[in-house]
Amino acid sequence: MPKLTKRAIDSAHPQSADYILFDEQLPGFGLRVLPSGKKSFLIQYRRNRHTRRLTFGRFGTMTAEQARTKAIELLAAVKAGRDPGAEAAHRKNAPTLSVLGSRFLEEHVSQHCRQSTAREYRRSIELFINPVLGSASVLEISRADIAALHHKMHHIPYQANRTLGVLCKMFNLAEVWGLRPDGSNPCRHVKRYPEEKRERFLDEEELARLGQVLREIETESSETASTIAAIRLLTLTGCRLSEILTLKWQYIEGDTIRLPDSKTGKRAVYLGAAARDVLDGIEKLPDNPYVITGKKPGSHLTDLQHPWQRIRSRAGLEDVRIHDLRHSFASGAVALGEGLPMIGKLLGHTQVQTTARYAHLAADPVKLAAERVSGSLAAALNGSG
Repeated sequence: MPKLTKRAIDSAHPQSADYILFDEQLPGFGLRVLPSGKKSFLIQYRRNRHTRRLTFGRFGTMTAEQARTKAIELLAAVKAGRDPGAEAAHRKNAPTLSVLGSRFLEEHVSQHCRQSTAREYRRSIELFINPVLGSASVLEISRADIAALHHKMHHIPYQANRTLGVLCKMFNLAEVWGLRPDGSNPCRHVKRYPEEKRERFLDEEELARLGQVLREIETESSETASTIAAIRLLTLTGCRLSEILTLKWQYIEGDTIRLPDSKTGKRAVYLGAAARDVLDGIEKLPDNPYVITGKKPGSHLTDLQHPWQRIRSRAGLEDVRIHDLRHSFASGAVALGEGLPMIGKLLGHTQVQTTARYAHLAADPVKLAAERVSGSLAAALNGSG
């Protein structure tokens, strides 16, 4: 058994059957010579009482010295209790990230997430993750790869953070499913972009302009009745957009809407007289279970964004989003002296910190009261009260 040098390897001629030359100085390091003349480096070792071989490089693309260094590394791993052959097979058979994404959607998201969440996860995977990393092996993706994708989306920071969150969940499950080692999630320590929570509220004058525009387009029939009713209900109930668009008549019991499923699970929405009047004015279609009906038979309205853009432009409310109607409901409750716990119940919040964003508004009525009291006392002190 010669030492596997370049000269020794060059002199190893092909025969009618493949054979192996083992190195005389490094036990377990060998060279396989095929009848075709191709020569590959390998290691031979024992694992669980079985002899195993692992081919790790071809002569020509790897020099004899490079192969010796690699063999030392692999044989040291064997002595440490690892199985390089099994690890190589695991890497070879590891799924791509697009395959992991499909399994994530099918086995996890479909079972544990709401439809709206599932749509967002699928959107992130199909539009942002697969085009960049979809063909990469799940095992080979590094933190640098994740950071590069996140940075590529820096111009859309909110979506970048949501996509990073989806990836983090996918790699957590990859560990659970045995596709990556425990604690190897490459999303760890990738810093999310700061997000500004925008709180836009309509004041009385802006609400009046919106109401006027709704009455005008209702008279003109320039927008559908479903669109107008949806905006009015969003304003008067503080509900989320999805809760109004998917609202069914069967959920309404007198002055209460009982939602079987919302962002925070089951919840009751209590209706004021104005909201009840809006519902009473909506025509029930015999073949459609939804309150806010769509164009197709039996469907609900799916696109309120485009009509809203037209309506808000006409009302001079260009910067107001549909979700700001929900914020306006909360600000109206604060102005009337309702406490944060009550506002949380009205909006269907399950976390106190979610409602806490409105805490600063509670100071406004107190400031006005303080101004009235101090003004009255000042007048008395000055003898003009």
